[in-house]
Amino acid sequence: MQSCRFVLVLLATLWVSPSTQASAKKPVAKATQETLRISKAVDAILASEPNAARAFWGVQIFSLDTGSPIYSLNQDRLFTPASNAKLFTTVSALTLLGPEFRTRTTVESSGNIVNGELTGDLILVGRGDPNLSGRVLPYALKTERSTPHLRLLEELADEVLRKGVRVVDGDVVADDSYFAWERFGEGWSQDDLLWEYGAPVSALTLNDNVFFLTIVPGDKAGDPAKIKLDPDIAYYDIDNRVVTAAAASGARKISIDRQPGSKTLTLWGTIPMDDTGYNEALAINDPAEYAAQAFRGMLEARGVKIIGKQRAQHLSPASALPAHLDATVLGGGVNEPLRNILVERRSAALIDDVRVINKVSQNLHAELTLRLLGHEKGTTNTTEAALEAEKGVLAQAGLMPAEYFLVDGSGLSREDLVSPAAVVKLLVYAADQPWAPAFRDSLPLAGTDGSLADRFKKGAAFGRLEAKTGTLGHVNALSGYAQTLGGKHIAFSLLVNNHMLTSKGAQALMDQIMEAVVNDLPAVKIGRKRRAARH
Repeated sequence: MQSCRFVLVLLATLWVSPSTQASAKKPVAKATQETLRISKAVDAILASEPNAARAFWGVQIFSLDTGSPIYSLNQDRLFTPASNAKLFTTVSALTLLGPEFRTRTTVESSGNIVNGELTGDLILVGRGDPNLSGRVLPYALKTERSTPHLRLLEELADEVLRKGVRVVDGDVVADDSYFAWERFGEGWSQDDLLWEYGAPVSALTLNDNVFFLTIVPGDKAGDPAKIKLDPDIAYYDIDNRVVTAAAASGARKISIDRQPGSKTLTLWGTIPMDDTGYNEALAINDPAEYAAQAFRGMLEARGVKIIGKQRAQHLSPASALPAHLDATVLGGGVNEPLRNILVERRSAALIDDVRVINKVSQNLHAELTLRLLGHEKGTTNTTEAALEAEKGVLAQAGLMPAEYFLVDGSGLSREDLVSPAAVVKLLVYAADQPWAPAFRDSLPLAGTDGSLADRFKKGAAFGRLEAKTGTLGHVNALSGYAQTLGGKHIAFSLLVNNHMLTSKGAQALMDQIMEAVVNDLPAVKIGRKRRAARH
């Protein structure tokens, strides 16, 4: 296969440093001239900022046309990749599950409906659908959401009513045992768990496992601020200590705290009378518990009488199920009777969510995708099994175990490690797959959409570069594909760790490097070429 040839060439090619090449006083080959050009540009860019020079940089620029590297810097060293880890997750999922893979969400019961009464529990079963929300698919240029955010859950409640259920003499159960109950990735920071980007992972995910909090001024100075929740579900106990300040008294000062595992949300600070409002998306502690509460409320609002309580059903990692087994058959693995499916909803195709994951760097969706690998292709429904399944794909792509160490699917973990060379091998492999065009199109396009919408707006790389970004404290990443002005097709990976730059400062330096790589024609020819269509 072409990908194997690329990988073999990559492993076999030995690089001599640019300084050694310059001192050899031999005729310089065209490829070496390109290497020297990029090396000179990278050196100048990194030397322009003292904090950049003190950081740890890794670069690999690889020609998809010749199957060999063009330029390398620390390409075999290990770096924290941040959200570049999503490349590993999405490529593995497309390989093992295929672009059209779909999962489903069901409403089930082990009982029967007799004269409108359901004998037994009513069970909402999640199987990892990340888009039970108002998110509009397919993603096009920006995130769009329709309201209400729990509209799809409302539709399931309507279907239950249409099945003739008027009384549930058991509990309303939200079952997320399709995945073992491992809410957070290994190495996630406690500080992340309050916010949208650190939302817990559950096979039953509603609205990205977040709710939207709005704080607006009270009626007069000194009054408590007003709190609005969307969806309006009283899941958290809110301790509101935010006070309304006089108009023109300065900027708002608001703090939020929730201890891990707690259902008390504490808000404090001040908000001026003339403030338009503070908005934040906050994570839900137990998504299945939240789903059970929301679903029960929807059913009762439709006149269904619930005799029992609402509750979540989890599966501990110690009780993990063999892969490929369905909660419909096993009842969560607790020797329950077979269940009858009352209502079923199919998810969108995997490729639609891969586009969301890569365009906007959606952490939760990446984690759900990883865990689907464990259930569908691993030995158990655990994260560990998912990572083992992923390793099989990476080996197929030519990656060696020493070139990466991954513990989650999103890159939020500080324990993840990859080399620039490993990222490029993965990209070369992906470029040779049947789904390559769709995968490439899932990456943010320079100056156009996703996390690159505001980058590369005016340079040579505009519309010619598709890449996954990555950001953590002191970490930035940019890896993907580009077509140069001279028509060369490249895969690349830029990783920087341990920097004291601002995130925007690090991004600007990366952008300068890639502008230099893409801009490989004499200046007189650039203006006409910049309008060329991307490929």
